[in-house]
Amino acid sequence: MAKAGRPALAVDFVGGATGYKLRTGAARSHALLKATGMAPGRTLTVIDATAGLGRDSFLLAAMGATVTLIERSPQVHALLTEGLEAARAESSELAVIVARMTLLHGDARELLPTLQADVVTVDPMHPERTKTALVKQEMRLLREIVGTDPDVTELMQAALAARCGRVVLKWPLRAEPLQGVRKPSYQIVGKTVRYDVFVEAY
Repeated sequence: MAKAGRPALAVDFVGGATGYKLRTGAARSHALLKATGMAPGRTLTVIDATAGLGRDSFLLAAMGATVTLIERSPQVHALLTEGLEAARAESSELAVIVARMTLLHGDARELLPTLQADVVTVDPMHPERTKTALVKQEMRLLREIVGTDPDVTELMQAALAARCGRVVLKWPLRAEPLQGVRKPSYQIVGKTVRYDVFVEAY
Protein backbone atom coordinates (compact mmCIF):
# COMPACT_ATOMS: atom_id res chain seq x y z
CA MET A 1 0.00 0.00 0.00
CA ALA A 2 1.31 3.44 -0.90
CA LYS A 3 2.12 5.83 1.90
CA ALA A 4 -0.15 8.83 2.47
CA GLY A 5 0.38 11.43 -0.21
CA ARG A 6 2.37 9.10 -2.44
CA PRO A 7 0.95 7.76 -5.71
CA ALA A 8 0.55 4.01 -5.88
CA LEU A 9 2.62 2.02 -8.35
CA ALA A 10 0.53 0.55 -11.16
CA VAL A 11 0.99 -1.39 -14.38
CA ASP A 12 -0.78 0.35 -17.26
CA PHE A 13 -0.71 -1.12 -20.76
CA VAL A 14 -3.68 0.96 -21.95
CA GLY A 15 -2.62 4.57 -21.34
CA GLY A 16 0.61 6.35 -20.56
CA ALA A 17 3.83 5.87 -22.50
CA THR A 18 3.07 2.26 -23.42
CA GLY A 19 -0.31 3.05 -24.93
CA TYR A 20 1.09 6.09 -26.73
CA LYS A 21 3.83 4.08 -28.42
CA LEU A 22 1.31 1.48 -29.53
CA ARG A 23 -1.16 4.04 -30.90
CA THR A 24 1.41 6.13 -32.75
CA GLY A 25 3.58 3.33 -34.09
CA ALA A 26 6.62 4.71 -32.26
CA ALA A 27 7.24 1.24 -30.84
CA ARG A 28 8.42 -0.01 -34.22
CA SER A 29 11.64 1.98 -33.98
CA HIS A 30 12.50 0.93 -30.41
CA ALA A 31 16.09 -0.26 -29.94
CA LEU A 32 14.86 -3.32 -28.03
CA LEU A 33 13.39 -4.74 -31.23
CA LYS A 34 16.76 -4.54 -32.95
CA ALA A 35 18.53 -5.99 -29.91
CA THR A 36 16.24 -9.01 -29.77
CA GLY A 37 16.32 -9.59 -33.52
CA MET A 38 12.69 -8.75 -34.19
CA ALA A 39 11.98 -8.23 -37.89
CA PRO A 40 8.90 -8.15 -40.14
CA GLY A 41 7.67 -11.65 -40.76
CA ARG A 42 9.87 -13.16 -38.06
CA THR A 43 8.05 -14.59 -35.04
CA LEU A 44 10.16 -14.87 -31.91
CA THR A 45 9.68 -16.54 -28.56
CA VAL A 46 11.09 -14.43 -25.74
CA ILE A 47 11.62 -14.95 -22.02
CA ASP A 48 11.61 -11.69 -20.05
CA ALA A 49 13.57 -12.84 -17.00
CA THR A 50 12.94 -9.62 -15.05
CA ALA A 51 9.42 -8.56 -15.98
CA GLY A 52 9.13 -5.52 -13.69
CA LEU A 53 6.35 -3.26 -14.97
CA GLY A 54 6.08 -5.36 -18.13
CA ARG A 55 6.56 -2.63 -20.71
CA ASP A 56 9.32 -4.32 -22.69
CA SER A 57 7.34 -7.56 -22.75
CA PHE A 58 4.21 -5.76 -23.92
CA LEU A 59 6.17 -3.99 -26.65
CA LEU A 60 7.58 -7.28 -27.91
CA ALA A 61 4.17 -8.96 -27.79
CA ALA A 62 2.63 -6.01 -29.64
CA MET A 63 5.18 -6.57 -32.39
CA GLY A 64 4.20 -10.24 -32.64
CA ALA A 65 6.52 -12.06 -30.24
CA THR A 66 5.31 -14.73 -27.85
CA VAL A 67 6.60 -13.66 -24.44
CA THR A 68 6.98 -15.44 -21.10
CA LEU A 69 7.32 -12.94 -18.25
CA ILE A 70 9.05 -13.98 -15.01
CA GLU A 71 8.61 -11.85 -11.89
CA ARG A 72 9.74 -12.95 -8.44
CA SER A 73 8.23 -10.12 -6.36
CA PRO A 74 4.72 -11.11 -5.21
CA GLN A 75 3.63 -7.46 -5.15
CA VAL A 76 4.87 -6.70 -8.68
CA HIS A 77 3.49 -10.01 -9.96
CA ALA A 78 0.07 -8.98 -8.62
CA LEU A 79 0.36 -5.58 -10.33
CA LEU A 80 1.25 -7.27 -13.62
CA THR A 81 -1.73 -9.60 -13.30
CA GLU A 82 -4.05 -6.61 -12.81
CA GLY A 83 -2.49 -4.71 -15.70
CA LEU A 84 -2.81 -7.63 -18.10
CA GLU A 85 -6.44 -8.23 -17.11
CA ALA A 86 -7.25 -4.54 -17.60
CA ALA A 87 -5.65 -4.53 -21.05
CA ARG A 88 -7.48 -7.72 -22.03
CA ALA A 89 -10.81 -6.16 -21.04
CA GLU A 90 -10.09 -2.83 -22.74
CA SER A 91 -10.30 -3.91 -26.38
CA SER A 92 -10.04 -6.87 -28.71
CA GLU A 93 -6.80 -5.42 -30.12
CA LEU A 94 -5.15 -5.40 -26.70
CA ALA A 95 -6.63 -8.81 -25.87
CA VAL A 96 -4.79 -10.28 -28.87
CA ILE A 97 -1.51 -8.84 -27.58
CA VAL A 98 -2.10 -10.08 -24.02
CA ALA A 99 -2.87 -13.56 -25.39
CA ARG A 100 0.77 -13.75 -26.49
CA MET A 101 1.97 -13.05 -22.93
CA THR A 102 2.36 -15.67 -20.18
CA LEU A 103 3.13 -14.45 -16.67
CA LEU A 104 5.04 -16.66 -14.22
CA HIS A 105 5.83 -16.04 -10.57
CA GLY A 106 9.23 -17.28 -9.48
CA ASP A 107 12.99 -16.86 -9.59
CA ALA A 108 14.28 -16.75 -13.16
CA ARG A 109 17.50 -18.50 -12.12
CA GLU A 110 15.41 -21.55 -11.23
CA LEU A 111 12.86 -21.29 -14.05
CA LEU A 112 15.17 -20.63 -17.00
CA PRO A 113 16.52 -24.21 -17.16
CA THR A 114 12.91 -25.44 -17.56
CA LEU A 115 11.99 -23.08 -20.41
CA GLN A 116 12.90 -22.67 -24.08
CA ALA A 117 12.91 -19.54 -26.24
CA ASP A 118 14.75 -17.77 -29.03
CA VAL A 119 15.74 -14.85 -26.79
CA VAL A 120 16.14 -14.12 -23.07
CA THR A 121 15.99 -10.49 -21.97
CA VAL A 122 17.41 -9.31 -18.64
CA ASP A 123 16.64 -5.83 -17.29
CA PRO A 124 17.69 -5.82 -13.62
CA MET A 125 17.35 -2.89 -11.25
CA HIS A 126 20.05 -0.54 -12.44
CA PRO A 127 22.66 0.94 -10.09
CA GLU A 128 21.40 4.15 -8.51
CA ARG A 129 22.41 7.27 -10.34
CA THR A 130 24.75 9.65 -8.55
CA LYS A 131 25.39 12.49 -11.00
CA THR A 132 22.24 12.59 -13.11
CA ALA A 133 18.68 13.75 -12.53
CA LEU A 134 16.51 11.84 -10.10
CA VAL A 135 15.08 8.58 -11.35
CA LYS A 136 11.42 8.73 -12.32
CA GLN A 137 8.96 8.47 -9.45
CA GLU A 138 7.65 5.06 -10.52
CA MET A 139 11.16 3.65 -10.70
CA ARG A 140 11.80 4.85 -7.15
CA LEU A 141 8.57 3.18 -6.03
CA LEU A 142 9.54 -0.03 -7.82
CA ARG A 143 12.97 0.02 -6.19
CA GLU A 144 11.31 0.37 -2.77
CA ILE A 145 9.36 -2.84 -3.45
CA VAL A 146 11.99 -5.04 -5.09
CA GLY A 147 15.20 -3.49 -3.78
CA THR A 148 18.38 -3.99 -5.77
CA ASP A 149 19.40 -7.07 -7.75
CA PRO A 150 22.63 -8.23 -6.08
CA ASP A 151 22.34 -11.57 -7.88
CA VAL A 152 22.28 -10.09 -11.39
CA THR A 153 25.55 -11.85 -12.30
CA GLU A 154 24.03 -15.20 -11.33
CA LEU A 155 20.92 -14.36 -13.35
CA MET A 156 22.98 -13.51 -16.42
CA GLN A 157 24.96 -16.72 -16.06
CA ALA A 158 21.68 -18.66 -15.91
CA ALA A 159 20.39 -16.83 -18.99
CA LEU A 160 23.58 -17.55 -20.93
CA ALA A 161 23.31 -21.23 -19.96
CA ALA A 162 19.68 -21.48 -21.08
CA ARG A 163 20.59 -22.61 -24.61
CA CYS A 164 18.66 -19.90 -26.41
CA GLY A 165 19.89 -18.09 -29.49
CA ARG A 166 20.37 -14.71 -27.89
CA VAL A 167 20.58 -13.01 -24.49
CA VAL A 168 19.97 -9.26 -24.20
CA LEU A 169 21.04 -7.28 -21.12
CA LYS A 170 19.57 -3.79 -20.71
CA TRP A 171 22.08 -1.74 -18.75
CA PRO A 172 22.86 1.95 -18.05
CA LEU A 173 24.77 3.53 -20.91
CA ARG A 174 27.92 4.37 -18.95
CA ALA A 175 27.83 1.58 -16.37
CA GLU A 176 30.74 -0.81 -16.08
CA PRO A 177 30.32 -4.29 -17.59
CA LEU A 178 29.10 -6.94 -15.16
CA GLN A 179 31.92 -8.82 -13.48
CA GLY A 180 31.84 -12.54 -14.12
CA VAL A 181 29.97 -12.21 -17.42
CA ARG A 182 31.72 -12.61 -20.74
CA LYS A 183 32.02 -9.79 -23.23
CA PRO A 184 28.87 -9.28 -25.34
CA SER A 185 28.87 -10.05 -29.06
CA TYR A 186 27.91 -6.42 -29.72
CA GLN A 187 26.06 -3.47 -28.19
CA ILE A 188 23.16 -1.28 -29.27
CA VAL A 189 23.51 2.13 -27.67
CA GLY A 190 20.67 4.50 -26.80
CA LYS A 191 20.57 7.89 -25.08
CA THR A 192 20.59 6.58 -21.50
CA VAL A 193 20.80 2.79 -21.76
CA ARG A 194 22.59 0.23 -23.84
CA TYR A 195 21.68 -3.28 -24.87
CA ASP A 196 24.48 -5.82 -24.49
CA VAL A 197 23.69 -8.60 -26.95
CA PHE A 198 25.10 -12.08 -26.47
CA VAL A 199 24.62 -14.28 -29.54
CA GLU A 200 24.79 -18.00 -28.89
CA ALA A 201 25.80 -20.58 -31.52
CA TYR A 202 23.83 -23.80 -31.11
